[in-house]
Amino acid sequence: MSRLLAIDPGNTESGWVVIDANTCQPLEFGKSNNYDLLEKVWGRAHTHDFIELDDPVFIEMVASYGMAVGKDVFETCVWIGRFAEACGRDSNGEGSQFVYRRPVKLHHCHSAKAKDSNIRQALVDRFAPGQPNYGKGTKAQPGWFYGFNADIWQAYALAVYAADTQLAPEGETL
Repeated sequence: MSRLLAIDPGNTESGWVVIDANTCQPLEFGKSNNYDLLEKVWGRAHTHDFIELDDPVFIEMVASYGMAVGKDVFETCVWIGRFAEACGRDSNGEGSQFVYRRPVKLHHCHSAKAKDSNIRQALVDRFAPGQPNYGKGTKAQPGWFYGFNADIWQAYALAVYAADTQLAPEGETL
């Protein structure tokens, strides 16, 4: 099974998800304190209980649209760099890949103006159509998105984008 890790970084906490790259099934996910997530990513080379060293890692990158930004954005940039460094290099000499938010929006919603709620609905329509509660289900009957909240949705959108566009066999688009 091929897996990948996607991280939606924040200035103090980050959403993350590990998916099966072939089916896009979420395997592990959470919103973690950045220090805890960094430790988890650093430890992957030794423990193999998170993801393997050669599994690809995709990190959402911030982009400038000409507006002034504050301290939180710059702190997030620092964490992006720390996560990228922790990913190291795989056997092909590659490390993490940065992905901007715009291509993720276009992939799922075909509009750069899409909001988080639009992306979430597109994911539900694709992976849990017709299921109530955004495909989360209940504790007794968990759905595809059981346990998802906040930044986990955005990390999952990034992961699906990466699986569909970056990891698809050459010449094939999903």
